[in-house]
Amino acid sequence: MKKFLYLFILIILALYLHTYNSSNNPSFEQNEPVPPSSSKIVALSHFSAEIPASSAPLLEWNKDLNAVYYELELFDTVPENLSNDDLSSDHLYYTASIYTNAYQIDLKDIAPEYLNKKPLYWRVRSMDIDGNPISSFSKLETLYATDAPSSMNSPLPHVTYNKENGTTLLYPVYAFIPNAHATQFEIEVTDRPPENPNGTTPSKYRIFSAITNLCDYYDPKARIGKYYWRVRGLDDDNNPVGVYSDAQTFENNPNDNWKIGIFGDSISHGGGHLSFGPADWEYSYAYYLDFPTINLSCSGDTSETMVKRFDTDVVPFHPQYLLIMGGTNSLRAGIPAENVIEDLIAIREKCYENNITPIFLTLAPINPENIKKVFDENTSPVWQRNLNIVNKFIRTQPHIDAAAALNSPAILPTYYGMDGLHGDIPTKKIYAQAINDNISQFIEK
Repeated sequence: MKKFLYLFILIILALYLHTYNSSNNPSFEQNEPVPPSSSKIVALSHFSAEIPASSAPLLEWNKDLNAVYYELELFDTVPENLSNDDLSSDHLYYTASIYTNAYQIDLKDIAPEYLNKKPLYWRVRSMDIDGNPISSFSKLETLYATDAPSSMNSPLPHVTYNKENGTTLLYPVYAFIPNAHATQFEIEVTDRPPENPNGTTPSKYRIFSAITNLCDYYDPKARIGKYYWRVRGLDDDNNPVGVYSDAQTFENNPNDNWKIGIFGDSISHGGGHLSFGPADWEYSYAYYLDFPTINLSCSGDTSETMVKRFDTDVVPFHPQYLLIMGGTNSLRAGIPAENVIEDLIAIREKCYENNITPIFLTLAPINPENIKKVFDENTSPVWQRNLNIVNKFIRTQPHIDAAAALNSPAILPTYYGMDGLHGDIPTKKIYAQAINDNISQFIEK
């Protein structure tokens, strides 16, 4: 009897503490979703003694959609008692400067004495923004290599436009895997196929070029028509490292009879979690829609710049319906809600003038603390009040309540958007589901 009474008291106490934490701990949310576990990292590149690598192989592994960057270790022997969760002091080579799920490594520089003779071994793991591992290391992979030159003599583009839903961007992003020894990269856009494929000099058909030290580049110009882009590596003195990559095509054709367009800032353009951009389709809500769209969004837009570019960026495509999500950048910069509403009204009127049905999306909250941590940007102290005013206006218009689909948190939870602004995969899927569930009320049958 005493044992039963003791157990009963413990249960009552546990229930009390749970209720107390639920009502008094501001970080506790009922039914708060659990963040997805990171992927198990698995090597996709296999180089055996029978089929060895070149002297500068491309090491690839599956993409971890929660990773901010990756750590890679190379060994000349298999260490004893190697931990799956800790760095080893026995590695021959180590790098953490990897922001995509592939890395070209030049073994002539690192381990020339092993080429054609002995195997090497490598492994990789994914990391978060604070430098903490979010996966175990991949299984140690054997790497046989020869002294033959690599066939990869340029950066390797890894984005394909105009195929699946959500993969047509008016403002393209050029994403690629860096080539070894390049410290910066030159993007070239042409209006016809380059006359000198895989060369080292610019094309005579070049219409735009830019240099970046990142492995993607956001085109600042709207591209209407058919274009080609390619990229080459450069050293610190702007000398070529290898040749231009194969030219990639993309097309934004106003004659394609786009029924639905998307118009907004980076939240609609795509990307998130710091290291993923609009060319990482999993981070775009357009990718999860049940219907094709043309994405007319531009990263960095304010509600004012959306008004200014409407005539040049939206009107040529003549969409019947326009999904509009804009104003977040204005509000976090301290622009009054009334100004943002005026801009949204101007966009609405431009839609009507051009026989376009506007469909507004309510704005999700942001997380100023995470924005400061990731981007080192301050947020207006009155953003929350102004966002609520703007959303109240949007709810009087033809709209889909994307914010309510997130259960309307006051601050964007880190689970929904690590960088505090863009929304990660769970958020983009929720937006898409809200649109899929409600778009039919606006579409004429």
